Amino acid sequence: MNIDLSGRTALVTGGLGGIGAATVKALSAAGATVALSFADGMESAEQAAGLLSLAPERMSAHPLDLRRGDSIDQCIGSVLARWGAIDILVNNAAVGSATVEKFSPGADDQDAAMMMINANGTLMMSERFIKAVQTHPAENENAKLINLSSVGGGVTAFPHFRLSDGMSKAAVAFMTRQLAAEHARTSIDIFAVCPGATNTPMFQASTLNAMTAEQQRAFTQSLPKRRLIEPEEIATLIVFLASSHSTVLHGSVIDASMGLGVRPGILTEAAH
Repeated sequence: MNIDLSGRTALVTGGLGGIGAATVKALSAAGATVALSFADGMESAEQAAGLLSLAPERMSAHPLDLRRGDSIDQCIGSVLARWGAIDILVNNAAVGSATVEKFSPGADDQDAAMMMINANGTLMMSERFIKAVQTHPAENENAKLINLSSVGGGVTAFPHFRLSDGMSKAAVAFMTRQLAAEHARTSIDIFAVCPGATNTPMFQASTLNAMTAEQQRAFTQSLPKRRLIEPEEIATLIVFLASSHSTVLHGSVIDASMGLGVRPGILTEAAH
């Protein structure tokens, strides 16, 4: 399938690492103009230089703090000022159990930060994007809103999974369905992608880094297909959703976990 996103502008939040960086590269390779966001105060535009060098004439980097509505407005405003429109929004930026401590030291504060960034921040980004699309409608194709949720919370539940993490991802999946219902007759297509165990710095920090090499091998063997998902695989799916071929999937919350969502007990089966 030939996907050509030339003439389309995408905003990828959390675009410096993991699935975000892979998505930036994949969208750019498909011809899109790509704006990426980085965490204001924790990351810098200089860190995006390597990505921007891939296509400097059609890429840009913008600071974003998902905890603040004014920062969200400034980010979207700066992308619109630079490129004139946003046709595709990939809501990728989020914090996990290991990374949320950078925002709040106390456990209670971390849970609040998890909900504020992952759930409320994604909600605010989505609402601003929809408003921008309605103000600057795409000329030829439907706009695309692509949310990143997770198999944990977005699809199923796992014992001992941090409650606020799963709750925030469940909120993203619900919001996707609700917005899709409201936009069934508009020019905006809305989806959520729910990855499983993906080989990203966030997953390494939350899960793999605490294991010995032998434990990591055993964990990987317990996964569906006996391997981690690579960020590029999720990015390929996102490029498809950003294309004109995806409209039939409007409203879908897509289980992209290689089977973990339909068989969550597989992780513990070997132990019994």
